[in-house]
Parts: sequence; C-alpha cells; structure tokens
Amino acid sequence: MKALKNSLMGFVVSFLGSIPLGYLNFIGFEMYTQFGVYNLIWYLLGVIAVEGLVVYFTLIFANSLVNNKKLMKIIDVFGFFFLLLLAYSFYSQSNQTVGDQHYLDPYIKYSPFVIGVLLSSVNFLQLPFWTGWNLYLINGKYIDIQGTRKYYYVAGTLAGTFGGMAVLVYVLYTLALNASGFSSYLLPVVIPILFLGLALFQAFKVYKKYVQKSKT
Repeated sequence: MKALKNSLMGFVVSFLGSIPLGYLNFIGFEMYTQFGVYNLIWYLLGVIAVEGLVVYFTLIFANSLVNNKKLMKIIDVFGFFFLLLLAYSFYSQSNQTVGDQHYLDPYIKYSPFVIGVLLSSVNFLQLPFWTGWNLYLINGKYIDIQGTRKYYYVAGTLAGTFGGMAVLVYVLYTLALNASGFSSYLLPVVIPILFLGLALFQAFKVYKKYVQKSKT
C-alpha cells in the first residue's frame, strides 16, 4: 500500500509540475510537429532518463542540498538569467514566419533520445524544484523512502512527467491546428512574454528569499 501511495504522490507532483510551459515542452511540441509521435516518445524518454537521476539524487540528499545555502542561491539566480535567455531566444526569431522557425536545427544531427537527454541535463531549475518537493513530502510523511519504496516514488514521478508533457504537447498541437493565427504567435510572441513573466517571478523569489530576508 505504501509503495502504491509513493507512486501516486510522485505521479501527481510530477504531472502537475510538467504542465507549466517550459522550454522542454516547446521543444517537444516542435519535435511532434516536425517528426511525429514516434520521435516525440523517444525525446520524452530522454528527458525523463535525466529527471530520474535528479529525482533520486535529491530524494536521498534533500536535507543536505537545502542546507547548502550557497549552492541553492547560485541555482536560483541562474534560473532568472536562464529564463531571460529563453525569452530572448524565442523573441529574436519573432520576425520569422512559423514555417521558417527551426528550433531543432542545432540538435537535428542527434537522435530524439539524445536531444531529450541533452536539454534535460541543462534544466537546472529542476534541482530546487525536486529538492523542495521531496523534502516536503518526506517531512510530511506523505511518502516512505525506506528500502525499495523509494523506487516506486521515482517511477511515479517519471510516469507523471512523461504523461504531463505528452498531454501539453498534444494540447499545443491541437490549438495550433484549430485556433486561427495561434501558431503564428505562439512561439515568437506568446512564449517570450511567458518566459519573461517567469523570469520576473523568479527574480521576485530571489529578492524575497535572499535580499529581503537579509534585511530582517
């Protein structure tokens, strides 16, 4: 029963965590649009291969990571600049039509699985995300990581990420097909604004966590 609870908790947290729009989801959208569902599946498998290691690592060392204030500060600050870079990357191509946008060009020589591994490896924001969630779930006794039960939790998180990203990619693809003008503005306009908003929110969190707290 505890193993099943671990899997369900991991699935729910990961599924909901993968829904917010991020660069991994948009590359998945491009992958599906240009190369179909088979390549999308391999791309997602590459993404969760890395995430599995991150989830397991942060599960085991959650307390140690949280107590390493310097490391967490570096990751938080890096997250702000990383989101700004993503916003600029999409905005810089806003003068192109959707048919001229080739976001996969830098990676096209690799297999979809390798692309997923590479892009997931530089998604450093997942480290504080999973550290915080794992610590919360452990301290709240929502999961039990004794023995092999931790592996059921990790398996649940991977299934949740795979399912969440697949659902979002399909929704984006459906909108691009049916909403007039949506595909023309999604990647070059809507996405930069969204990432800019996320960057500002990240900056607010950094200010509140490190600057404001140091003044009190």
